[in-house]
Amino acid sequence: MKIIKPKKLQKGNTIAILGVSGKIKEYERIEKAKYFFEEKGYNVVISDSCKTSHRYMAGINTEECLSEFHNAFLSDEIDAILCARGGFGTLKLINYIDWKLIKNHPKIFAGYSDITILLNMIYANTGLITFHSPMANGDFGEIVDEYTQNSFFCTLEGKTNCYKAQNSTVFNIGKAQGKLFGGNLASLVSLCGTDFVPNSDLILFLEDLNEPIYKIDKMLTQLFNTEKIRKNVKGIALGDFLNIEDKKTLNEVIQEFALNLNIPMCDGFKITHDKVKDTIPIGAAAELDADNGIITLSDEYIGE
Repeated sequence: MKIIKPKKLQKGNTIAILGVSGKIKEYERIEKAKYFFEEKGYNVVISDSCKTSHRYMAGINTEECLSEFHNAFLSDEIDAILCARGGFGTLKLINYIDWKLIKNHPKIFAGYSDITILLNMIYANTGLITFHSPMANGDFGEIVDEYTQNSFFCTLEGKTNCYKAQNSTVFNIGKAQGKLFGGNLASLVSLCGTDFVPNSDLILFLEDLNEPIYKIDKMLTQLFNTEKIRKNVKGIALGDFLNIEDKKTLNEVIQEFALNLNIPMCDGFKITHDKVKDTIPIGAAAELDADNGIITLSDEYIGE
């Protein structure tokens, strides 16, 4: 698969804030995010699907979200797409997305949580590098942590070359090379049964929140029951699993997976639903050094 590098983010670019997942309950946060980026020197447009909803999802219906998604890529006036929020909704889009349209109109596409589904499906189906990043509603629509801001802009400007874990637990020693892949565990597992795994060596990164340990165990088991995941994943970098009842038991579960898989694996990365987070390029070539808790980007991941 040929890798497509989106053009880097530059002052004066237009960012589209896109609603394709959960219902926007507090629209003023979207307006605050718009103001944040305008103060930084960017132009901002907001999709209509941020202003409408059906049940617990953004947009009047799935068709509106799909149309807004396609139009954001198709428009020559939009340089980057930042998703409004996670929740649920993106899984309803994947069977109807025009992958050729995206491949022919590549640009920055960013978000996390439920957006994990689109980040990885875009990369797997087009080769376009996408970005696991903070979003408009819960990050830029509030007081934004300085570290989070710096990681976001540095990464989208092509200036990031490594990520360092803090207080890392090493579950299995060693180094591994591959393309970065992953995000929210529950969202990624919902893709099992689809053709979502790239045919290349992978460094898998994972995070989640509000999941009991037995469900994390279940989801990891389901994920690694996927043959291409077992075959292609060469190393695992873990972020936060927030609001769990027993960190010690979770570490025991993860340690069992690490020993069974026998690949480099460590935690401590700022990959999280929390406020302090890194922006990670999905599809970028990288090396995981589990012994020292470092992910190093080994090639340019963004174009001029």
